[in-house]
Amino acid sequence: MRSVETVLFLVALATVVATFARRLQLPAPSLLVVAGVVVGVLPGVPTVEVTPEIVSLVVLPPLLFAAGEELPWRDLRAVWRPVTVLAVGLVLVSAAAVGFVAVALTPLPIGMAFVLGAVLASTDPVAVTALGRRLALPPRVQALVQAESLFNDATSLLLFKVALIVAVAAGAISWTSTLATFAVLAGGGVLVGALVAGGAFLIRRRTEDPVLETVVCLLTPYAAYVLAESVGASGITAVVVASVILGTQASRLTTARIRLQLGAVYQTVVFLLESVVFSLIGLQLPALVRRLPGNEQLWPLPALAIAATLVVVRVLWVFPLAALSDRDGARMSWQVPAVVSWAGARGVVPLAAALSIPLTLGDGTLLPHRDLVQLLTTAVIVLTLVVQGFTLAPLVRLTGIAMTPRDVQQEHSIARAQLTQTALDYLDEIQEGESAPDFAIDQLRRSWIARLERIKADDSDEQGGAFAPDSYRQLRRDLLAVESAELDRLHSAGEVTDSTRRRIQRILDLEQAGLADDLG
Repeated sequence: MRSVETVLFLVALATVVATFARRLQLPAPSLLVVAGVVVGVLPGVPTVEVTPEIVSLVVLPPLLFAAGEELPWRDLRAVWRPVTVLAVGLVLVSAAAVGFVAVALTPLPIGMAFVLGAVLASTDPVAVTALGRRLALPPRVQALVQAESLFNDATSLLLFKVALIVAVAAGAISWTSTLATFAVLAGGGVLVGALVAGGAFLIRRRTEDPVLETVVCLLTPYAAYVLAESVGASGITAVVVASVILGTQASRLTTARIRLQLGAVYQTVVFLLESVVFSLIGLQLPALVRRLPGNEQLWPLPALAIAATLVVVRVLWVFPLAALSDRDGARMSWQVPAVVSWAGARGVVPLAAALSIPLTLGDGTLLPHRDLVQLLTTAVIVLTLVVQGFTLAPLVRLTGIAMTPRDVQQEHSIARAQLTQTALDYLDEIQEGESAPDFAIDQLRRSWIARLERIKADDSDEQGGAFAPDSYRQLRRDLLAVESAELDRLHSAGEVTDSTRRRIQRILDLEQAGLADDLG
């Protein structure tokens, strides 16, 4: 019962925090972490114990799936080279740097120090996506930081498993076994994710039941995660691959009405899970501090040093990478590397890894310093979410790389005008072929011309539904399908960003759903 009460309290707290965050234009995840820490230090607040199963199996898959679906394949292809360098090279260097700092500043032995380094080596997709969602970053920058956070987990998970072998089982490692483990983790995760995505695609293409399709969509990330973990592959990689594949097929999978329903359901699920998990991160910190033995209480300085080390290593890695990626030989600007360097927040994935550290050694004795590793992990997560979370938006504004609201609106208006003109051209074609009644064509032409004028005047281009004959409604659905196809072409050609595509697709879906309601 206490667990249920805790979840309800966290959801209520998150609702209040999200309201204030929106009004104050502050990142909700950062405020939630701060609120969790404040509640955790209050007297009389019961200790909240978080099990690794709750984070890894219940919370993580749908949040990863939502983050992966937001990553457009077009932008991912454009940044795959720097993403690979960051997801492998930067993770290895970060883990080593954190391990050395932990050995120097804490009582952790070398094995546990590098377990800590492996846990904190990768950026977190949930935190990065949650923080970046409110920033109008250029598409390639957004894709770079998001893709890095999604695909660097296979590397950090491999490091984590190798470090555990050394620290917990006192086992020997070899390059052959390490490379084989990485191949199973990464390759197996990709294969399982692709198989699950294919199965989900076939099921969703063959049903128009909104309830069934919603259930399939919600179960897909859990199926990918559980199946991958059961065969020894990376569940995180499987979920990410499945989400990216299905995200590219979103417009082909289902109807407009179901897309709108799925969007509403997933937004609710993501809000609830993010609210609970970020609040829990804040609540965990005071509880871990109270549980720490007296000889390990000097943890704040090492936590600050480790967080600073992660930032410094990231800066020293990203800026040279940006210079090497500058193909035209022009002087490198500091703005984009600065934002990418500062967008390396830690969050749910490191927390799940830290919680999964076993309680005992291979001989059955208690694993020493486990609580300290978990405390330092949680403290660094809190520091990155609070410091980098609160300052990322000001940094983006300072660099001037973000798309201004005027730029976003202008891109939206240009795309809508082009879609409307494409629909008018389609009307001319079918009128020449006499394949539709003249009254329906004339009525729709007047409606679309009026829409084009409203778009050019920056007025609302949405139209209310009205009763009309079946031929008119069918022709209107055809026009919306033509606009949707043109929107896909503009996005594939790189003429509109993914955020603009999603925004316009929602407008078209709403109009399609309105026509379906008229039929009902």
